[in-house]
Amino acid sequence: MAGDTTQREARPGRTRATLQDIAAEAGVSVPTVSKVVKGRSDVAPATRARIQALLDEHGYTPRNRASARTPTPTPRVVELCFDTMDSTNNLATMRGVLGLADREGVEVVVKIAPHTKGPAWADEVVSAHHAGVILVTSLLDEAQQERFAEARVPVVVIDPVNVPTDSIPSVGVNNFTGGYLATKHLLELGHRRIAMIQGIASECAQARFAGYHAALREHGVVPPDAYDERGEFRFEQGRQAALRLLDLGEPPTAIFAANDLEALGVLDAARTRGVRVPEDLSLVGFDDALQATSASPRLTTVRQPFSEIGSTALQVLLQLANDVPLATNRLELSTQLIVRESTAAPPS
Repeated sequence: MAGDTTQREARPGRTRATLQDIAAEAGVSVPTVSKVVKGRSDVAPATRARIQALLDEHGYTPRNRASARTPTPTPRVVELCFDTMDSTNNLATMRGVLGLADREGVEVVVKIAPHTKGPAWADEVVSAHHAGVILVTSLLDEAQQERFAEARVPVVVIDPVNVPTDSIPSVGVNNFTGGYLATKHLLELGHRRIAMIQGIASECAQARFAGYHAALREHGVVPPDAYDERGEFRFEQGRQAALRLLDLGEPPTAIFAANDLEALGVLDAARTRGVRVPEDLSLVGFDDALQATSASPRLTTVRQPFSEIGSTALQVLLQLANDVPLATNRLELSTQLIVRESTAAPPS
């Protein structure tokens, strides 16, 4: 019977199989195995039969079968919150979430994160009985974290502005490595006067800044304090920061911008000051946003796999919603340096 999860005698000497074990053997995702365990109908018959045979073979019994609690129905609605929809990066992240959601039969509600509503927003999510929340580059205050924890509503964050408690899983990239690769590329071209325009005060921005300094230290380079600017991850702030750098008595020959929007602001500032990129000034961004390939010159940048980040965040959320333990609460995907036309050797 499709939904039958009665325990059968396990093979002698075998430890209790987990949902991850069954999923790995069946070649499917953990949420798909969970659907079969809970008797859900939205699994292909052949897949269901393969999973059920493995469940029977391993003598798998859900942990909550031994207790008197009523199993929680598999949730079907996930709330996806962004700080803004002005970024093409967020659109790519959303595509990753929606792609996996479609395959797993999950509905996604997309919202702009209401920073000012405090615990009231958390109450709204809890009252709506949503499966959980994915927050992208947004604030999650202590009161909201406590409310979600009390209601046992799982939360996954992508590059949070503030650092949540250790109990909240996060997904992102290795920002330190990205900052290191960007700066090392400029150093290898021969640059030594390298400035950085940071983003908003956040964990990911700090990691990129740390990678920048690590690469400089390897080459014995100590940048002046004036080379440390902030651009808030925005075009206009990046432009203003670049104007200040270019107006210095000894301006940098290269700038590492914390994201591509800031880098586009640097390009605009360079045009304003009659500075040629890359002949007079080399420039590296971060993200590999859509605009990076349409800029003139095309941006050298550090690529983030935004679609994969989105699908990974939803995968983690579904594991939490189905009481599947996580191997780690912090998942970091790899970055890649993409060299284009905005970097060159420094002017002689």
